[in-house]
Amino acid sequence: MLTAGAIKEKARELGFDLCGIAPASDHPELKFFREWLDRGYAGDMAYLNRSAERRADVRNVIPAARTVIVTATIYNTDRPYSTECKDPARAHIARYAWGDDYHDVIGGRMEQLLDWMRATAAEPFDARAYVDTGPVQERVYAQYAGIGWIGKNTCVINPEKGSWIFLAEIICSLDLECDRPAFDQCGTCTLCIEACPTKAIVAPGVLDSTRCISYLTIEQRGDIPAEFREAIGTHVYGCDICQEVCPWNATPPVSGDPAWQPRPAWDGVTVDDLAARTDDELRVAMRKSAMRRTKVAGLRRNLGR
Repeated sequence: MLTAGAIKEKARELGFDLCGIAPASDHPELKFFREWLDRGYAGDMAYLNRSAERRADVRNVIPAARTVIVTATIYNTDRPYSTECKDPARAHIARYAWGDDYHDVIGGRMEQLLDWMRATAAEPFDARAYVDTGPVQERVYAQYAGIGWIGKNTCVINPEKGSWIFLAEIICSLDLECDRPAFDQCGTCTLCIEACPTKAIVAPGVLDSTRCISYLTIEQRGDIPAEFREAIGTHVYGCDICQEVCPWNATPPVSGDPAWQPRPAWDGVTVDDLAARTDDELRVAMRKSAMRRTKVAGLRRNLGR
């Protein structure tokens, strides 16, 4: 019999660190997305506007949806955070991009989980698995699945695992036992808001992407606005500052999964190291990496070379 408990056990077997189940309901937090778009905070990410209606409710993706299975995978490794690195020449790359492309790795594991569910279930059911790219407000469902709360830095924070986690979900028509929602434990802390170099966190839990270093170095098309160049500094792909200063990440668990370990190409390199490499060398280093998103031209722009 396919139960919530059996699904969670199988998820652990496949390498997921957390698994919870949320109802496919009209959660009030889902409504803010439309307002966020209307404020222009999505910038050049036009795909978010195109998929806004579907993102408003998972039942717009699968009409028969009853539940959303949410998984979380730790990607933190034993390397020091950028805020602990005193070398001014260090090239800062967001931790999630150090290893293999999480879309491929987590996507494969989610398909394994879904295949197992279909083989185990007594009757057929509708379902679809997504890893970040689907029309799903995954953080909201992660909160209602008990994975963690949405912090002031907009990341999902688990009280034991911290926020260095990849989220993924399976929307399905199964009527499964749901978990209790996670509750906000940020309290009065505002370290993430204060630490952001570009003041991208405009209010607790509200990110203006057009000011975010991750957006500016990955999603921004064309030149980076002059007003942000000094604040970006040596961040050449993404930014982790708002997670690094978070007290819930003070002693986070470390993953030994080979998929997330830093590739030699990115491990402790300087801006000059990267700039000296040929386009072909950079292209090889980016192969099957999340850094493919910006391509060599984008990385060159970020390097200022």
